[in-house]
Amino acid sequence: MGTRHESHDGREAHEQQTAHDGHGHGGHAHSHAPSADADRRYLSAALALLVLYMLAEVVVAFATGSLALLSDAAHMLTDAAAIALALWAIHLAAKPANARLTFGFKRAEILSGLGNGITLLLLGAVLLVEAVRRLVDPPQVEPKPVLAVALAGVVVNVAAGMLLARANRTSLNVEGAYRHIITDLYGFIGTAVAAAVIWATGWMRADAVATLIVVALMFHAGAGLVAQAGRVLLEGAPDGTDVEAIRAHMLEVDHVRDVHDLHVWSVTSDLPALSAHLVIDDECFHDGHAPRLLDEVLECLVGHFDVDHSTLQFEPASHAAHESGLH
Repeated sequence: MGTRHESHDGREAHEQQTAHDGHGHGGHAHSHAPSADADRRYLSAALALLVLYMLAEVVVAFATGSLALLSDAAHMLTDAAAIALALWAIHLAAKPANARLTFGFKRAEILSGLGNGITLLLLGAVLLVEAVRRLVDPPQVEPKPVLAVALAGVVVNVAAGMLLARANRTSLNVEGAYRHIITDLYGFIGTAVAAAVIWATGWMRADAVATLIVVALMFHAGAGLVAQAGRVLLEGAPDGTDVEAIRAHMLEVDHVRDVHDLHVWSVTSDLPALSAHLVIDDECFHDGHAPRLLDEVLECLVGHFDVDHSTLQFEPASHAAHESGLH
């Protein structure tokens, strides 16, 4: 029978913890990331900024009877909702694990990123239909108030974007909210350019053309978020991970004869996990070398690939006949 080893037993547990804190082997990938508390502050400040601007737009929209301003306020509401969803996901991810959810709610941020990606795609589809309609039959647009609101929106979204850029954008959750803000920023820039063109030339279709450009950016951002979230939810190897390189490194460790059933996936952003069966020399089970061999393999995984959470099963060569199937 094989011998199963976890990377978080005894000293390995200490190494895993220090790696997450940026002091252990391979901790460099985590050492400069803002904390969850910092992320909350940045997201909360951006949310407050967007909500205040949105409320001001609603007041002005009703005061002037402008449907365009009211529609833009509705768009800002989706950005605020994206940030609120990101904050809720951070709150859930901080909850401790339990017997039913052994990793806790770590994947809440992935679901948040997926939700933000889908929202961008749906909103982009709605705007695409409206832009095509206005391209065919352009309505009259009063450029001066549109330009003023668009320029104010640029300032607000730049400020919100700068706040979110300081948060941990390696988190798919934060990245989803950030992309909402950036696409909205592009939207305001496009609106400002279109308003200036209409003001200067009277070409009303400029508004629809600017919207189509923004829709393309929304589709790109939304599709990227959905693809990244899908990779995690389908237990795919983290982006940029070379599974064969990991296998080759483990095979370079003395006494390791074969590596099979190698799986690499992400529990959530910045938390890659690995499991593998390692065939080792039979004498390692008798001369007490197996624990030292475990340390060497784990040091290889953490030091070269920044994989902190590993589950390894050591097997003698004779155990291969008892495997139910290699996968």
